[in-house]
Amino acid sequence: MTELTYAEVGATGGPLPSGYHHVRAERVIGYGRIAFEQAADALLCGAVQRRVGAIVRLSQTPVRVGTRFDMRLGPFGIPCLVVWAERGDEHAGFAYGSLPRHPECGEERFELTLAPTGEVTFTITAFSRPGRWFTRLAWPLNRMVQKRMTERYLRTLDS
Repeated sequence: MTELTYAEVGATGGPLPSGYHHVRAERVIGYGRIAFEQAADALLCGAVQRRVGAIVRLSQTPVRVGTRFDMRLGPFGIPCLVVWAERGDEHAGFAYGSLPRHPECGEERFELTLAPTGEVTFTITAFSRPGRWFTRLAWPLNRMVQKRMTERYLRTLDS
């Protein structure tokens, strides 16, 4: 994974690294096994990003470690590589990291959890910093855009 533009690969699964902007957000999106399975199917095939308007190309579906995850949102190409992926009975998700030409530098993790109570929770964890000249120039605006995108992502899997 030497193409990645950051050194802290996998850090969205633990303490987030310093020197980055951090995001942690979650939402209960449904209840029960069926809601969890449907959300996991959608999540692992890129539906979250498609449902917010991104054009998504995956090198393989469902995503797994090593999947190339190329997105386009408006004029921006957003190349990523999946660095973690899992699908179990109560937990599913993946994380992708930024590749060269990505507007930012960092990692974003999308996780689903089925609790013993039946609640299905969708959690997003990320760390990032500007990766290109235009994102350095517009850093405060980027934070607002990232906040809005995180909110939109969290609503895409509601059952």
